[in-house]
Amino acid sequence: MTDKIYFGTDGIRGRVGLHPITAEFVLKLGWAAGKVLAREGSGKILIGKDTRISGYMFESALEAGLASAGANVLLLGPMPTPAIAYLTRTFNASAGIVISASHNSYHDNGIKFFSSDGVKLDDKVEIAIEAEISNDMQTVPSEQIGKVSRIDDAAGRYIEFCKSCFSAKSNLRGLTIVLDCANGATYHIAPSVFRELGAETIELASSPDGFNINADVGSTRPEVLRKTVVENHAHLGIAFDGDGDRAIMVDERGEIVDGDEMLFIIATSRANARDSGEDATGVVGTLMSNLGLEQALTAAGIPFVRAAIGDRHVQAELRSRGWTLGGESSGHLLCLDLTTTGDGIVSALQVLKTMVETGQGLNELKSRMTKYPQHVINVTCHKPVKFEHLDSVSGALAKAEKKLAGRGRVLLRPSGTEPVVRVMVEGEDRSLVETLTKDLADLVSKALG
Repeated sequence: MTDKIYFGTDGIRGRVGLHPITAEFVLKLGWAAGKVLAREGSGKILIGKDTRISGYMFESALEAGLASAGANVLLLGPMPTPAIAYLTRTFNASAGIVISASHNSYHDNGIKFFSSDGVKLDDKVEIAIEAEISNDMQTVPSEQIGKVSRIDDAAGRYIEFCKSCFSAKSNLRGLTIVLDCANGATYHIAPSVFRELGAETIELASSPDGFNINADVGSTRPEVLRKTVVENHAHLGIAFDGDGDRAIMVDERGEIVDGDEMLFIIATSRANARDSGEDATGVVGTLMSNLGLEQALTAAGIPFVRAAIGDRHVQAELRSRGWTLGGESSGHLLCLDLTTTGDGIVSALQVLKTMVETGQGLNELKSRMTKYPQHVINVTCHKPVKFEHLDSVSGALAKAEKKLAGRGRVLLRPSGTEPVVRVMVEGEDRSLVETLTKDLADLVSKALG
Protein backbone atom coordinates (compact mmCIF):
# COMPACT_ATOMS: atom_id res chain seq x y z
CA MET A 1 0.00 0.00 0.00
CA THR A 2 1.23 3.49 -0.86
CA ASP A 3 2.52 5.48 2.11
CA LYS A 4 0.36 8.43 3.10
CA ILE A 5 1.92 11.89 3.06
CA TYR A 6 -0.59 13.95 5.03
CA PHE A 7 -2.94 11.62 6.92
CA GLY A 8 -1.69 10.37 10.29
CA THR A 9 -3.33 8.17 12.89
CA ASP A 10 -6.11 10.72 13.48
CA GLY A 11 -6.48 12.72 10.28
CA ILE A 12 -4.25 15.65 9.39
CA ARG A 13 -3.01 17.75 12.29
CA GLY A 14 -0.40 20.42 13.00
CA ARG A 15 0.39 24.02 13.89
CA VAL A 16 -1.94 26.57 12.33
CA GLY A 17 -0.18 28.54 9.60
CA LEU A 18 2.43 25.86 8.95
CA HIS A 19 1.95 23.46 6.05
CA PRO A 20 -0.34 21.58 5.78
CA ILE A 21 -2.57 23.38 8.30
CA THR A 22 -3.03 26.46 6.13
CA ALA A 23 -6.11 27.95 4.49
CA GLU A 24 -4.61 27.30 1.05
CA PHE A 25 -3.99 23.60 1.69
CA VAL A 26 -7.34 23.03 3.41
CA LEU A 27 -9.12 24.60 0.41
CA LYS A 28 -7.34 22.09 -1.83
CA LEU A 29 -8.07 19.29 0.65
CA GLY A 30 -11.77 20.15 0.56
CA TRP A 31 -11.77 20.04 -3.21
CA ALA A 32 -9.90 16.69 -3.28
CA ALA A 33 -12.19 15.21 -0.61
CA GLY A 34 -15.23 16.38 -2.52
CA LYS A 35 -13.96 14.72 -5.68
CA VAL A 36 -13.48 11.40 -3.88
CA LEU A 37 -16.21 11.31 -1.22
CA ALA A 38 -19.12 12.68 -3.23
CA ARG A 39 -18.75 10.11 -6.00
CA GLU A 40 -21.16 7.76 -4.29
CA GLY A 41 -24.16 8.09 -2.01
CA SER A 42 -26.10 11.28 -1.38
CA GLY A 43 -23.28 13.66 -2.24
CA LYS A 44 -23.87 15.53 1.03
CA ILE A 45 -20.89 16.19 3.30
CA LEU A 46 -21.21 17.48 6.88
CA ILE A 47 -18.71 19.85 8.47
CA GLY A 48 -18.39 20.36 12.23
CA LYS A 49 -15.70 21.95 14.36
CA ASP A 50 -14.54 22.55 17.90
CA THR A 51 -14.19 26.01 19.42
CA ARG A 52 -10.66 27.09 18.47
CA ILE A 53 -10.37 30.41 16.61
CA SER A 54 -8.94 28.94 13.41
CA GLY A 55 -11.97 26.70 12.97
CA TYR A 56 -13.90 29.47 11.25
CA MET A 57 -11.14 29.97 8.69
CA PHE A 58 -10.83 26.28 7.91
CA GLU A 59 -14.60 25.80 7.82
CA SER A 60 -14.82 28.43 5.08
CA ALA A 61 -11.90 26.89 3.18
CA LEU A 62 -13.40 23.40 3.30
CA GLU A 63 -16.80 24.73 2.34
CA ALA A 64 -15.40 26.46 -0.75
CA GLY A 65 -13.29 23.47 -1.76
CA LEU A 66 -16.11 20.97 -1.41
CA ALA A 67 -18.61 23.14 -3.28
CA SER A 68 -16.11 23.72 -6.09
CA ALA A 69 -15.90 19.93 -6.51
CA GLY A 70 -19.69 19.66 -6.73
CA ALA A 71 -20.40 18.41 -3.20
CA ASN A 72 -23.33 19.74 -1.17
CA VAL A 73 -22.29 20.92 2.29
CA LEU A 74 -24.21 20.88 5.59
CA LEU A 75 -22.66 23.03 8.33
CA LEU A 76 -23.06 21.94 11.95
CA GLY A 77 -21.06 24.64 13.73
CA PRO A 78 -19.28 23.79 17.00
CA MET A 79 -20.08 20.15 17.77
CA PRO A 80 -18.30 17.23 19.46
CA THR A 81 -16.49 14.85 17.14
CA PRO A 82 -18.81 11.91 18.00
CA ALA A 83 -21.82 14.11 17.21
CA ILE A 84 -20.51 14.57 13.69
CA ALA A 85 -20.09 10.80 13.30
CA TYR A 86 -23.66 10.28 14.53
CA LEU A 87 -25.19 13.01 12.37
CA THR A 88 -23.32 11.80 9.29
CA ARG A 89 -25.25 8.56 9.60
CA THR A 90 -28.63 10.08 10.46
CA PHE A 91 -28.48 12.56 7.58
CA ASN A 92 -27.42 9.80 5.18
CA ALA A 93 -24.41 11.90 4.22
CA SER A 94 -21.54 10.64 2.10
CA ALA A 95 -19.05 11.75 4.75
CA GLY A 96 -18.51 13.94 7.78
CA ILE A 97 -15.55 16.25 8.37
CA VAL A 98 -14.31 17.41 11.78
CA ILE A 99 -12.12 20.48 12.24
CA SER A 100 -10.32 19.84 15.52
CA ALA A 101 -6.99 19.15 17.19
CA SER A 102 -8.63 17.31 20.08
CA HIS A 103 -6.73 17.91 23.35
CA ASN A 104 -4.09 20.21 21.80
CA SER A 105 -3.95 23.96 22.39
CA TYR A 106 -5.59 26.57 20.15
CA HIS A 107 -2.33 27.01 18.21
CA ASP A 108 -2.97 23.64 16.55
CA ASN A 109 -5.79 22.37 14.40
CA GLY A 110 -6.59 19.41 12.22
CA ILE A 111 -9.00 17.80 9.79
CA LYS A 112 -10.41 14.30 10.21
CA PHE A 113 -13.05 12.43 8.28
CA PHE A 114 -15.87 9.98 8.92
CA SER A 115 -17.34 7.69 6.29
CA SER A 116 -21.07 7.42 5.62
CA ASP A 117 -21.14 4.72 8.32
CA GLY A 118 -19.75 7.09 10.96
CA VAL A 119 -16.33 5.44 11.20
CA LYS A 120 -12.84 6.64 10.29
CA LEU A 121 -12.00 6.46 6.58
CA ASP A 122 -10.23 3.42 5.19
CA ASP A 123 -6.59 3.88 4.24
CA LYS A 124 -7.46 3.44 0.57
CA VAL A 125 -9.89 6.37 0.68
CA GLU A 126 -7.32 8.61 2.39
CA ILE A 127 -4.77 7.62 -0.25
CA ALA A 128 -7.28 8.47 -3.00
CA ILE A 129 -7.81 11.93 -1.47
CA GLU A 130 -4.05 12.48 -1.30
CA ALA A 131 -3.77 11.47 -4.96
CA GLU A 132 -6.31 14.14 -5.90
CA ILE A 133 -4.41 16.78 -3.90
CA SER A 134 -1.48 16.37 -6.31
CA ASN A 135 -3.74 17.33 -9.24
CA ASP A 136 -4.56 20.85 -10.38
CA MET A 137 -7.72 22.19 -8.76
CA GLN A 138 -10.55 22.70 -11.24
CA THR A 139 -14.02 24.00 -10.40
CA VAL A 140 -17.01 22.12 -11.79
CA PRO A 141 -19.34 23.99 -14.20
CA SER A 142 -21.51 26.58 -12.45
CA GLU A 143 -24.65 24.47 -12.69
CA GLN A 144 -22.86 21.68 -10.79
CA ILE A 145 -21.40 23.75 -7.92
CA GLY A 146 -22.48 22.37 -4.55
CA LYS A 147 -24.99 24.09 -2.31
CA VAL A 148 -24.28 25.00 1.29
CA SER A 149 -26.81 25.05 4.15
CA ARG A 150 -26.75 24.99 7.94
CA ILE A 151 -28.37 22.41 10.23
CA ASP A 152 -29.97 24.52 12.95
CA ASP A 153 -31.14 21.68 15.18
CA ALA A 154 -27.90 19.67 15.20
CA ALA A 155 -27.29 20.17 18.94
CA GLY A 156 -30.80 19.09 19.90
CA ARG A 157 -30.58 15.95 17.77
CA TYR A 158 -27.32 14.90 19.37
CA ILE A 159 -28.49 15.69 22.92
CA GLU A 160 -31.46 13.38 22.44
CA PHE A 161 -29.17 10.66 21.10
CA CYS A 162 -26.90 10.89 24.15
CA LYS A 163 -29.87 10.66 26.49
CA SER A 164 -31.07 7.57 24.63
CA CYS A 165 -27.79 5.85 25.58
CA PHE A 166 -28.81 5.99 29.24
CA SER A 167 -31.42 3.66 30.67
CA ALA A 168 -34.97 4.81 29.93
CA LYS A 169 -36.00 3.41 33.33
CA SER A 170 -33.45 5.46 35.28
CA ASN A 171 -32.45 9.06 35.83
CA LEU A 172 -29.72 11.04 37.55
CA ARG A 173 -31.88 12.78 40.14
CA GLY A 174 -30.09 13.25 43.44
CA LEU A 175 -26.61 13.37 41.87
CA THR A 176 -24.45 16.49 41.78
CA ILE A 177 -22.02 16.33 38.88
CA VAL A 178 -19.21 18.77 38.07
CA LEU A 179 -18.66 19.08 34.32
CA ASP A 180 -15.38 20.32 32.85
CA CYS A 181 -16.08 21.03 29.18
CA ALA A 182 -12.48 22.13 28.39
CA ASN A 183 -13.89 25.28 26.76
CA GLY A 184 -14.35 22.94 23.83
CA ALA A 185 -17.02 21.35 21.68
CA THR A 186 -19.11 19.91 24.55
CA TYR A 187 -19.69 23.31 26.19
CA HIS A 188 -23.31 23.61 24.96
CA ILE A 189 -24.05 19.87 24.84
CA ALA A 190 -22.89 18.11 28.01
CA PRO A 191 -24.65 20.41 30.54
CA SER A 192 -27.97 19.91 28.73
CA VAL A 193 -27.59 16.11 28.58
CA PHE A 194 -26.89 15.68 32.30
CA ARG A 195 -29.41 18.29 33.45
CA GLU A 196 -32.17 16.83 31.31
CA LEU A 197 -31.44 13.41 32.83
CA GLY A 198 -32.07 14.94 36.25
CA ALA A 199 -28.63 15.74 37.64
CA GLU A 200 -27.64 18.96 39.34
CA THR A 201 -24.64 20.27 37.42
CA ILE A 202 -21.76 22.57 38.26
CA GLU A 203 -20.07 23.73 35.08
CA LEU A 204 -16.40 24.51 34.51
CA ALA A 205 -14.67 25.71 31.34
CA SER A 206 -17.92 26.13 29.41
CA SER A 207 -17.25 29.64 28.03
CA PRO A 208 -15.03 29.22 24.95
CA ASP A 209 -13.47 32.32 23.40
CA GLY A 210 -11.50 30.68 20.60
CA PHE A 211 -8.24 30.70 22.55
CA ASN A 212 -8.96 28.99 25.89
CA ILE A 213 -9.74 25.49 24.59
CA ASN A 214 -7.88 22.91 26.77
CA ALA A 215 -6.07 25.75 28.61
CA ASP A 216 -5.28 24.17 32.00
CA VAL A 217 -8.65 22.39 31.91
CA GLY A 218 -10.20 19.28 30.39
CA SER A 219 -9.33 15.61 30.50
CA THR A 220 -5.57 16.22 30.39
CA ARG A 221 -5.67 18.90 33.14
CA PRO A 222 -8.18 17.72 35.78
CA GLU A 223 -6.73 19.57 38.79
CA VAL A 224 -9.44 22.25 38.92
CA LEU A 225 -12.12 19.60 38.49
CA ARG A 226 -10.76 17.55 41.39
CA LYS A 227 -10.72 20.57 43.67
CA THR A 228 -14.23 21.63 42.66
CA VAL A 229 -15.71 18.18 43.29
CA VAL A 230 -14.29 18.05 46.81
CA GLU A 231 -15.15 21.65 47.72
CA ASN A 232 -18.75 21.26 46.59
CA HIS A 233 -19.23 17.75 48.05
CA ALA A 234 -20.27 16.59 44.58
CA HIS A 235 -20.85 12.94 43.80
CA LEU A 236 -18.40 13.01 40.89
CA GLY A 237 -16.85 15.06 38.12
CA ILE A 238 -16.44 14.50 34.39
CA ALA A 239 -13.75 16.14 32.25
CA PHE A 240 -13.96 16.11 28.45
CA ASP A 241 -11.26 16.95 25.95
CA GLY A 242 -11.55 19.71 23.38
CA ASP A 243 -13.53 17.73 20.82
CA GLY A 244 -15.51 15.55 23.22
CA ASP A 245 -14.45 12.10 22.06
CA ARG A 246 -12.83 11.25 25.37
CA ALA A 247 -13.61 11.74 29.04
CA ILE A 248 -12.09 10.95 32.39
CA MET A 249 -13.93 11.07 35.71
CA VAL A 250 -13.23 12.16 39.28
CA ASP A 251 -14.80 10.32 42.21
CA GLU A 252 -16.33 11.84 45.35
CA ARG A 253 -12.92 11.91 47.04
CA GLY A 254 -11.34 13.87 44.20
CA GLU A 255 -9.45 10.84 42.87
CA ILE A 256 -9.00 10.36 39.13
CA VAL A 257 -10.97 7.58 37.44
CA ASP A 258 -9.22 7.11 34.09
CA GLY A 259 -10.22 5.24 30.96
CA ASP A 260 -8.91 1.90 32.23
CA GLU A 261 -11.02 2.15 35.38
CA MET A 262 -14.05 3.29 33.42
CA LEU A 263 -13.63 0.29 31.11
CA PHE A 264 -13.43 -2.01 34.12
CA ILE A 265 -16.62 -0.60 35.64
CA ILE A 266 -18.57 -0.82 32.39
CA ALA A 267 -17.29 -4.29 31.47
CA THR A 268 -17.98 -5.89 34.85
CA SER A 269 -21.43 -4.30 34.99
CA ARG A 270 -22.29 -5.75 31.61
CA ALA A 271 -20.85 -9.12 32.57
CA ASN A 272 -23.03 -9.21 35.68
CA ALA A 273 -26.11 -8.38 33.60
CA ARG A 274 -25.37 -11.06 31.02
CA ASP A 275 -27.47 -14.21 31.03
CA SER A 276 -25.57 -17.18 32.38
CA GLY A 277 -25.91 -19.02 29.08
CA GLU A 278 -24.36 -16.26 26.99
CA ASP A 279 -20.75 -16.43 25.86
CA ALA A 280 -18.41 -13.97 27.57
CA THR A 281 -17.65 -10.92 25.48
CA GLY A 282 -14.25 -9.35 25.92
CA VAL A 283 -12.53 -6.00 26.17
CA VAL A 284 -9.86 -4.56 23.87
CA GLY A 285 -7.26 -2.29 25.42
CA THR A 286 -3.96 -1.03 24.05
CA LEU A 287 -0.27 -1.41 24.76
CA MET A 288 -0.67 1.46 27.25
CA SER A 289 -3.55 -0.11 29.19
CA ASN A 290 -2.65 -0.65 32.84
CA LEU A 291 -1.63 -4.16 33.83
CA GLY A 292 -4.11 -3.88 36.69
CA LEU A 293 -6.98 -3.68 34.19
CA GLU A 294 -5.89 -6.89 32.50
CA GLN A 295 -5.57 -8.71 35.82
CA ALA A 296 -8.92 -7.45 37.18
CA LEU A 297 -10.82 -8.38 34.03
CA THR A 298 -9.18 -11.81 33.90
CA ALA A 299 -10.16 -12.41 37.52
CA ALA A 300 -13.74 -11.52 36.60
CA GLY A 301 -13.73 -14.01 33.73
CA ILE A 302 -13.72 -11.30 31.05
CA PRO A 303 -11.35 -11.85 28.10
CA PHE A 304 -8.87 -9.03 27.45
CA VAL A 305 -6.56 -8.39 24.51
CA ARG A 306 -4.26 -5.50 23.61
CA ALA A 307 -4.24 -3.67 20.29
CA ALA A 308 -1.79 -1.13 18.94
CA ILE A 309 -2.32 2.36 20.33
CA GLY A 310 -5.05 4.41 18.66
CA ASP A 311 -8.81 4.05 18.45
CA ARG A 312 -8.55 2.90 14.83
CA HIS A 313 -6.62 -0.20 15.98
CA VAL A 314 -8.91 -0.82 18.95
CA GLN A 315 -11.95 -0.63 16.71
CA ALA A 316 -10.45 -3.01 14.14
CA GLU A 317 -9.70 -5.55 16.88
CA LEU A 318 -13.20 -5.25 18.32
CA ARG A 319 -14.85 -5.79 14.97
CA SER A 320 -12.64 -8.75 14.12
CA ARG A 321 -13.71 -10.46 17.37
CA GLY A 322 -17.34 -9.37 17.37
CA TRP A 323 -16.88 -7.49 20.65
CA THR A 324 -18.21 -4.02 21.45
CA LEU A 325 -16.21 -2.54 24.35
CA GLY A 326 -12.67 -1.21 24.31
CA GLY A 327 -10.54 1.86 24.65
CA GLU A 328 -7.56 3.67 26.05
CA SER A 329 -6.49 4.92 29.47
CA SER A 330 -6.81 8.48 28.14
CA GLY A 331 -10.58 8.04 28.33
CA HIS A 332 -11.14 7.43 24.63
CA LEU A 333 -13.58 4.53 24.93
CA LEU A 334 -15.57 2.65 22.30
CA CYS A 335 -19.05 1.31 23.03
CA LEU A 336 -19.84 -0.06 19.59
CA ASP A 337 -23.23 -1.36 20.66
CA LEU A 338 -24.28 2.28 21.14
CA THR A 339 -22.28 4.35 18.67
CA THR A 340 -19.57 4.06 16.05
CA THR A 341 -16.73 6.08 17.55
CA GLY A 342 -15.31 7.30 20.85
CA ASP A 343 -17.81 9.46 22.73
CA GLY A 344 -16.97 11.04 26.08
CA ILE A 345 -20.57 11.77 27.04
CA VAL A 346 -21.83 8.30 26.12
CA SER A 347 -18.93 6.62 27.95
CA ALA A 348 -19.52 8.62 31.13
CA LEU A 349 -23.22 7.78 31.00
CA GLN A 350 -22.40 4.05 30.99
CA VAL A 351 -20.46 4.47 34.24
CA LEU A 352 -23.29 6.55 35.72
CA LYS A 353 -25.75 3.85 34.70
CA THR A 354 -23.78 1.37 36.82
CA MET A 355 -23.75 3.78 39.77
CA VAL A 356 -27.51 4.23 39.61
CA GLU A 357 -28.25 0.52 39.19
CA THR A 358 -25.94 -0.62 42.00
CA GLY A 359 -26.37 2.32 44.36
CA GLN A 360 -22.60 2.42 44.74
CA GLY A 361 -20.39 5.50 44.60
CA LEU A 362 -17.71 5.91 41.97
CA ASN A 363 -14.87 5.33 44.43
CA GLU A 364 -16.39 2.04 45.55
CA LEU A 365 -16.91 0.86 41.97
CA LYS A 366 -13.32 1.54 40.94
CA SER A 367 -11.83 0.05 44.13
CA ARG A 368 -12.20 -3.52 42.85
CA MET A 369 -9.44 -2.82 40.32
CA THR A 370 -5.91 -2.20 41.59
CA LYS A 371 -3.81 -0.14 39.21
CA TYR A 372 -0.08 -0.65 38.90
CA PRO A 373 2.00 2.52 39.25
CA GLN A 374 2.62 3.78 35.74
CA HIS A 375 4.85 6.68 34.77
CA VAL A 376 5.10 8.33 31.35
CA ILE A 377 7.60 10.94 30.15
CA ASN A 378 7.30 12.56 26.72
CA VAL A 379 10.58 13.15 24.91
CA THR A 380 10.55 15.62 22.01
CA CYS A 381 11.19 13.92 18.68
CA HIS A 382 10.73 15.46 15.24
CA LYS A 383 11.81 12.53 13.09
CA PRO A 384 10.92 8.82 12.73
CA VAL A 385 13.06 6.54 14.88
CA LYS A 386 13.47 2.79 15.37
CA PHE A 387 14.80 2.09 18.83
CA GLU A 388 15.91 -1.42 17.97
CA HIS A 389 18.58 0.23 15.82
CA LEU A 390 19.91 2.28 18.77
CA ASP A 391 22.14 -0.05 20.79
CA SER A 392 22.28 2.21 23.85
CA VAL A 393 18.49 2.40 24.07
CA SER A 394 17.76 -1.27 23.35
CA GLY A 395 20.37 -2.30 25.94
CA ALA A 396 18.89 -0.01 28.60
CA LEU A 397 15.43 -1.30 27.77
CA ALA A 398 16.52 -4.89 28.38
CA LYS A 399 18.10 -3.94 31.72
CA ALA A 400 14.94 -2.12 32.83
CA GLU A 401 12.78 -5.13 32.00
CA LYS A 402 15.15 -7.36 33.96
CA LYS A 403 14.84 -5.10 37.03
CA LEU A 404 11.04 -5.37 36.84
CA ALA A 405 11.45 -9.15 37.04
CA GLY A 406 8.29 -9.98 35.12
CA ARG A 407 6.12 -7.78 37.37
CA GLY A 408 5.89 -4.78 35.07
CA ARG A 409 6.27 -3.45 31.54
CA VAL A 410 8.38 -0.97 29.57
CA LEU A 411 7.14 0.71 26.42
CA LEU A 412 8.76 3.21 24.04
CA ARG A 413 6.60 4.54 21.25
CA PRO A 414 6.33 7.59 18.99
CA SER A 415 3.08 9.50 19.46
CA GLY A 416 0.71 9.49 16.51
CA THR A 417 -0.60 12.98 17.29
CA GLU A 418 2.35 14.91 18.78
CA PRO A 419 6.10 15.23 17.95
CA VAL A 420 7.14 13.19 20.98
CA VAL A 421 8.26 9.72 22.00
CA ARG A 422 6.39 8.36 25.00
CA VAL A 423 8.54 6.53 27.53
CA MET A 424 6.37 4.40 29.82
CA VAL A 425 7.30 2.12 32.71
CA GLU A 426 4.81 0.20 34.82
CA GLY A 427 5.37 -2.00 37.85
CA GLU A 428 4.59 -2.75 41.48
CA ASP A 429 7.25 -0.49 43.00
CA ARG A 430 6.42 3.18 42.33
CA SER A 431 9.89 4.42 43.23
CA LEU A 432 11.55 1.96 40.87
CA VAL A 433 9.06 2.78 38.12
CA GLU A 434 9.75 6.51 38.34
CA THR A 435 13.51 6.02 38.44
CA LEU A 436 13.53 3.70 35.43
CA THR A 437 11.28 6.05 33.46
CA LYS A 438 13.50 9.06 34.10
CA ASP A 439 16.68 7.15 33.26
CA LEU A 440 15.22 5.80 30.04
CA ALA A 441 13.79 9.19 29.03
CA ASP A 442 17.18 10.84 29.58
CA LEU A 443 18.86 8.16 27.50
CA VAL A 444 16.28 8.44 24.70
CA SER A 445 16.63 12.22 24.68
CA LYS A 446 20.41 11.92 24.42
CA ALA A 447 20.18 9.29 21.67
CA LEU A 448 17.82 11.51 19.67
CA GLY A 449 20.19 14.45 20.00
